[in-house]
Amino acid sequence: MSTFPIYKPTTSPLRGVLWMLAAGLSFVGVNAIVRYLGTDLPAAQSAFLRFGFGLVILLPALISVLRGGFAPGLLRLYAGRGVLHTVAVVLWFYAMARIPLAEVTAIGYLNPVLVTLGAALFFGERLSRDRLAAFGVALLGAVIILRPGLREVTSGHVAQLGAAVFFAGSYLFGKALSGRASAVTVVAMLSLSVTLGLLPFAIWVWVPVTMAQLGWLALVAAFATLGHYCMTQAFQAAPMAVTQPVTFLQLLWATLLGTLLFGESLDVYVLIGGAVIIAAISFVTLREARHAGLGDL
Repeated sequence: MSTFPIYKPTTSPLRGVLWMLAAGLSFVGVNAIVRYLGTDLPAAQSAFLRFGFGLVILLPALISVLRGGFAPGLLRLYAGRGVLHTVAVVLWFYAMARIPLAEVTAIGYLNPVLVTLGAALFFGERLSRDRLAAFGVALLGAVIILRPGLREVTSGHVAQLGAAVFFAGSYLFGKALSGRASAVTVVAMLSLSVTLGLLPFAIWVWVPVTMAQLGWLALVAAFATLGHYCMTQAFQAAPMAVTQPVTFLQLLWATLLGTLLFGESLDVYVLIGGAVIIAAISFVTLREARHAGLGDL
């Protein structure tokens, strides 16, 4: 009977912050390219091509992973994450092509709040009053961004809200996997499961694709694969309470990209709502980091 080694990552809060910063910069490239491509390709097809290219990039690692086999229970975790991430990326591609970058990013800040809530529900972490308060304040920030009744809430906004929920579920699976497999293994299996999950939807909506579009989506795959690798390394190096606040810089980057590259107007309500969500998450993460003795990096 074969045995499977337990992967034991080392812990370093500073390294975790640097890995998460690198992940954020990688995802900036993803955001810019997907926004540039617009709505010429259906969301499911764009997402499938992006993950298909990512799978090619990771093929050598994936072959090694498949040959080595899996520890008991890991395949269920990989499959569960693949299902959630498949839905999330389709919704995200749809939203990215239809609403400003800053709005996509600001709504996406619900992810850490939902991850915190999910960690309490599924990992048995304590759901303190601070966490509940942060959840409520973050939802208020989302309302400020969307302003229902004061402006039209489009299908792009609804899609990004759904993407935030499903990405949060995927990140919870990613955190569970990060302590049991290497970063390369986790990312390779994510690419495989999501590519297979997207295949039937992509076939259903397939339209002709140009060489230029293929080239851009290959670049998206490279940036996104690097981003997921860096994010998994961050999960392994430090607790989420340390690494999640680094993602707040993405609102600044998204605002600059949207304004400078795509001529998007600066919406003060998006910045205010994003700031409210950031404040809520910063409060609870800093409190918990202090309680855990992680205040000094």
